[in-house]
Amino acid sequence: MSVDHYENFPVASILLPARLRPAVEVIYAFARSADDLADEGDATPDERLAALAAYEQQLDQIEAGTTADAALFRKLAQVIAEYRLPLQPFRDLLSAFKQDVVTTRYAGFGDLLDYCRRSANPVGTLMLHLYGAADTDNLRASDDICSALQLINFWQDVAIDWQKERIYLPQEDLQRFNIAEQQIVQQTVDAAWRQLMQFEVQRARAMLLSGAPLALRLPGRIGWELRLVVQGGLRILECLEASGYDMFRQRPKLGKSDWLLLLLRAIRMKAK
Repeated sequence: MSVDHYENFPVASILLPARLRPAVEVIYAFARSADDLADEGDATPDERLAALAAYEQQLDQIEAGTTADAALFRKLAQVIAEYRLPLQPFRDLLSAFKQDVVTTRYAGFGDLLDYCRRSANPVGTLMLHLYGAADTDNLRASDDICSALQLINFWQDVAIDWQKERIYLPQEDLQRFNIAEQQIVQQTVDAAWRQLMQFEVQRARAMLLSGAPLALRLPGRIGWELRLVVQGGLRILECLEASGYDMFRQRPKLGKSDWLLLLLRAIRMKAK
């Protein structure tokens, strides 16, 4: 297991109630396919943006109450109607995917969080709506968890993102710790790099822990699902620390041996 873009959708989880599985699968298919339009294959940037614009037009048709053209969106329209899902999270996801096409650097942490707000937070928002638990406090905590998981994904994938010519580490942080982009190219792990990554890991951990009480507030399966997701994110951060922040040669990835540890930690989670 890694903390990756849409692996936090509990599509096949035994903890996901059977009644919700078809809806989650449709939402996942939307997010996964749209993300692939932005990232996969050899399309030009203009072609990627046009494909994502076509997705937006399908959402417009759903909002207008007209029949969508594509089968995926006809299914999505049914899910949105049945569970009274807001359309804005879907639009936010498309906005983030379009940004992936044209943006490869982030000046400050605030800019990166704005991207996370649109690329990650909608997942939690939609799940809370499916479970009928989308109140203000829960949504705020969900945003913390989802943004933190997105940051963790960035930190574990510095080398992979560089291959796509992207750097998600804020430019202001690179400057603060005197890190040049060439250091990422050369995969140099020195004292300055470790200080930078220690700073980023601590920031992501604090955000994840801030939202973690949501897993204890939510009843039943969704609470246990979220406990495991939170513990998985925390475990990835531990692995980053254990590697000396050398994600170039030791990309953190959780295996079968970690699942018992995650389960034990999920059981031991307590409200603070």
